[in-house]
Amino acid sequence: MNETSQPIEVLVSVTRDGPGTLASQIEDQLRRAIRDGSLKAGARVPSTRDLARQLGVSRRTVVDAYSQLAAEGYLVLRQGARPKVSEAALPRETSPAEAGLSPTVARFDFRPGAPDVSSFPRAAWQRALRDAVGSITDADLLYGDPAGMGELRSALAEYLGRVRGVVADPSRVVVTTGYSQAQGIVCRVLKARGARRIALENPSHPEQRRVTAATGLEIVPVGVDEGGVKVEELERADADAVVLTPAHQHPTGVVLAGDRRQAVLGWLRERDAVAIEDDYDAEYRYDRAAVGALQGLEPQRIVYAGTVSKTLAPGLRLGWLVVPAQLLDPVIDGKALADWGTSRIEQLALVNLLSRGELDRHLRRMRAEYRRRRDLLIEEIERVLPDAKVRGVAAGLHVPVELPSGWEEEAILDAARARGIALVAIGPSWIGPSGGPPTLLLGYGQLPRPAIGPAVRELAEAVRAAAPASS
Repeated sequence: MNETSQPIEVLVSVTRDGPGTLASQIEDQLRRAIRDGSLKAGARVPSTRDLARQLGVSRRTVVDAYSQLAAEGYLVLRQGARPKVSEAALPRETSPAEAGLSPTVARFDFRPGAPDVSSFPRAAWQRALRDAVGSITDADLLYGDPAGMGELRSALAEYLGRVRGVVADPSRVVVTTGYSQAQGIVCRVLKARGARRIALENPSHPEQRRVTAATGLEIVPVGVDEGGVKVEELERADADAVVLTPAHQHPTGVVLAGDRRQAVLGWLRERDAVAIEDDYDAEYRYDRAAVGALQGLEPQRIVYAGTVSKTLAPGLRLGWLVVPAQLLDPVIDGKALADWGTSRIEQLALVNLLSRGELDRHLRRMRAEYRRRRDLLIEEIERVLPDAKVRGVAAGLHVPVELPSGWEEEAILDAARARGIALVAIGPSWIGPSGGPPTLLLGYGQLPRPAIGPAVRELAEAVRAAAPASS
């Protein structure tokens, strides 16, 4: 018997004269149950057909509700498998201790997106902080300009123009507390200016969807292939804005092709739309020079976003936007409403790091180190997982590893967890049902070179333990 045909009941009810549409009633009740912990991470929920039958509504109503919950990161939908609550949906107010969980340190950490924080330039940052504390004026210890300190805005404009080809006048740079805050501010501004729908790459980072959904914009998924975002789908999306990762797409690892860059720019002009360019790890390209930022070609329609989270450390909580003139005032106002400005001493410390060339030196060291780790990781994968295929360009901090069709990501994650391996698969990155083969996202930022061989061999054992019976 197929597991999706086994009935499961869930405490949901709808009324045709109730508040909102039938689909929104389903969404609200399931979202609330997940948030308050009534439905735990990993819990199965009824199939769309089964829930429609239980509630006496059309299956399309339930499909729409589930699709929205999946887009927001609450549900995981995969063809042929029972829908379930996302592992990322543990209520945020519940600490591990309150949930009865014991925080554990993974033996091998393959999670993507984090740099090697053990290589953080502590001595250089300590000097930069000391000088910032010594030089900051009494006036600068007050709130000041919520857009950021003039010194950092000028330093970032120079740096981004030099290394990323960004057209950045200091007056249009806004300092933020990381990328998520930056995206949320811009999306709220777009919503207030009349935008209704925003296109997101599919697959894309789950956090992008969470941030976007919280602003009230309707998410429209747009497919990605080896050439980057599919512009023909973008043109059909009837969207007012789009979030892109053109230099190195997360999670597929592809780069937006030259002809598609031009097509995206054409779409922005024809549609009078806005793009948010997430340049999240463009500094790490190992086989050639990184492509320049898309913003440099259309600075009046593209909001450029970057952070030090991949270059230095996420814990610094320093990011930035380069904003088109027509959005600048409402974005600065949104930043003021959020927190009235990012820590000013840390802003001055980053100025010192940039002016002394310390960030450039750190990036040169880490670029060489990450390239060696990536090469070693691929060599080990090819040796012990010969049926796997490495995807994506030589860039960034993770390698997408595609497995043969029929393998179950969740089974592999469970087997890996039992072996003390922290691992992420592509499944939660899909908006709606999975659109591709099972794929592991193997980060190497948290794996020193001596650990890569043992880590991949242990991972191979987990993969084999989770192999389909017919393999």
